[in-house]
Order: sequence, then structure tokens, then C-alpha cells
Amino acid sequence: MSTAEHPRRADAVRNRSLALEAAKTLLAQPGTTVTVEAIARQAGLGAATIVRAFGTKDALIDAAVADLLEPLIQRAHQAVAEPAPVAALRRFLLDLIDFQAAHWIVSEQFTRLQVPLTSACRAELRKAFADMIHRAREAGGIRTDIDPDVATVMLGEVTYAIARSSDASPDLAGGFVTVMMDGLRPRGRSGR
Repeated sequence: MSTAEHPRRADAVRNRSLALEAAKTLLAQPGTTVTVEAIARQAGLGAATIVRAFGTKDALIDAAVADLLEPLIQRAHQAVAEPAPVAALRRFLLDLIDFQAAHWIVSEQFTRLQVPLTSACRAELRKAFADMIHRAREAGGIRTDIDPDVATVMLGEVTYAIARSSDASPDLAGGFVTVMMDGLRPRGRSGR
């Protein structure tokens, strides 16, 4: 490799990283329209540089969202492995609400994009979430008269609604999770 190629590759890696961080920053700003131009401005790069780095806006958004989801997926896997599945599910629901509150724009603006990385991440997250619910159910912390798949969808959808609330706060999230967990508890059982 010539010395002229090495700096160009280093610049390409740096530009890709800057574009990815800029996209993630914009995805955390409610009301922001994420365009190649907005990402380029945020990154301090030209739009052509962004396109060269990722090929398409969809590919950049896909990489950014997958990157954002990765820590949540790791927390989900940790929750599945915890010895107290009901408490782990409760903590994860609060983490999920926090994530959705910070990144609701991800679902709002990009549902029609071709996002294979994000789709794979969401599938992994859904599986871990379902595993948490199954473990909590097996431990006797979630009632058995509600289908686990229904409970998974219900919890996912309602956490999203709470996260989007104009009154969203840690108190609202905590109250919601308490009510949901109480409602899912088998009849005749009390306590947490």
C-alpha cells in the first residue's frame, strides 16, 4: 500500500465515524428531519462525503439505529440471564422506556426504509424480551392466562406510548411499570 492510500483510508474511516455519530445525534433530537444534508452539517462534512461513506441515507440510518440499539440489546441479554426474572423484567421495562423516550424518532420517521441491520437488531431485542417474559412466567411472576406473545406485544407497545407522552418522566415510567407488573401478576399473589 502506498503512503497516499493509507491517509485516504484513515480519512474514510474518520468520516464514516463522524457521519455515524452525527446521525445518532440527530436521531435523538425530537422533531428533527434526518437528511443527508443535516447529517453532513452535524458531522462537519460534505453531503458527497456522507454518500461515499455509506452509499445511501438508508444505509447510514440503518447503521446508526443498529448502533443505538446495541446497548439496549446487551441489557436485554443481561436481564434474561439474571437470577430474579421478575425484577429483571421490571428493570428492563424502565430501560426500554428510557430508550424509546430518547429515540422515538427512530420509529416515527424510518418505518419504510430498507434497514436490514436494524431489522436484525429489533428481532434480537424482541427475542430477548420474549425470553424475559417466559422466564418471569416460569418463575410464577406473570400470569399464565395471558398468552406470552400477547404480553410481549402489549408491553412493547405500551412502553412506547408512555415514552412518547408529553408528561414522560421517571415517575410516570415507574408508575406505569408498577401497574403493568401488578396487572400481570398471577391472581392471589402479592408483593414484588
